[in-house]
Amino acid sequence: MATSRLDRALDELVDGGLPERDSLPWWLAPLPRWLEDVGLSLAWVVVAINVVGTAFGFWYYRFQFAAEPIAVWPLIPDSPVATLFIALSLAAWKLGRSNEYLNALAFFGCWKLGLWTPFVLLAFRDGFLEFTPLPLYAFLLTSHLSMVVEAFVVHRYADFRVGAVAVAVAWYGLNDVVDYFVPLVETPHHTLLPGQRTVDGVITHVSPAHELAAAGAVVLTLTATFLALSTRVKKLEAGA
Repeated sequence: MATSRLDRALDELVDGGLPERDSLPWWLAPLPRWLEDVGLSLAWVVVAINVVGTAFGFWYYRFQFAAEPIAVWPLIPDSPVATLFIALSLAAWKLGRSNEYLNALAFFGCWKLGLWTPFVLLAFRDGFLEFTPLPLYAFLLTSHLSMVVEAFVVHRYADFRVGAVAVAVAWYGLNDVVDYFVPLVETPHHTLLPGQRTVDGVITHVSPAHELAAAGAVVLTLTATFLALSTRVKKLEAGA
């Protein structure tokens, strides 16, 4: 009885005209269909939440903006840029102007930052909790994990064309390079981690936190590439 009421409620919520769900293996589409449908039906609500999250993220990075050269500001706020990408991707789809480049960037951003941030929050938990109130710490952890859920809705309206995936790889690959290996100016530009401080106007990068964060970022960029291209291949196979 309860299940049937839930089904009816979902039917009323989900408007017709949602994109069909391709036959993808579970590891490319791990969310239940009802959750994808609800997310797409409430797309404008999700867009609004991500716009608010983007604004909060830029505010959160205010201290790092103040410590970094203006030239690298576009490469600093990784998570806010990722939530902006998913907001723009969903909005474009809802307006009938779906853009494959935005879709690929949104998927990469939500997958990568949705997992990288919880990874460093947990790996360096004691350090973060020294200066982060527990409610804010819990919010950062759960809100970023929800970005991973958003990532696995994009396949419903995106084709992940190779050119679009290449742009996403280039953007997030560039971020990895300047964040950890070859900074554009001064020192690497990754999100501040516990133990970092400014000495004579230059941000320090402590070991092994720097190396662990770098490893997580590179692995997630590689896995995002694999998942996006695998989705492309499976969609083509299904349509053949």
